[in-house]
Amino acid sequence: MKILKIVLLIAGVVLIIFGLYNAFVPQTVVDIGPLEVNAKEGLNNQTLGMIGIGILALLGGALLKNRR
Repeated sequence: MKILKIVLLIAGVVLIIFGLYNAFVPQTVVDIGPLEVNAKEGLNNQTLGMIGIGILALLGGALLKNRR
């Protein structure tokens, strides 16, 4: 159970960071010479889902008790 707890905590942190990165960092769509077009998606359903699943994984890992 200790390994599962560690995996859940790490997965939760990674999902939250990746979701926040996708939400707030603009992605380069077109880069042709001096012309550069950036797109900022913002908080869409996919990024909110990743952040939500990350929070659930963190809570699951934090509340998971070791069996003896």
